[in-house]
Amino acid sequence: MNSAQMLTTQERELAELMVEALNLESTAEDIDPTAPLYREGLGLDSIDILEIALSISKKYGFQLQSDDADNVRIFSSLRTLNEHVQRHRTR
Repeated sequence: MNSAQMLTTQERELAELMVEALNLESTAEDIDPTAPLYREGLGLDSIDILEIALSISKKYGFQLQSDDADNVRIFSSLRTLNEHVQRHRTR
């Protein structure tokens, strides 16, 4: 992983949450913060995305809405998901 792909502390925390929620065989450090989460890239499917959304709501205190028109952008990468979480978290 080059320096442009290094995880911030907040991105690592979110990546660890994802690894734990989905029982991924990779580690948080294996997740490229700019790679797609859905299908290609990390290879997540819609059920995985729902699991992540549930885990985020429990940990960070806000709901990700399944009908949010911005979800494609929000879940486009770990980095964009983390930016959304940091803007909306209540804890």
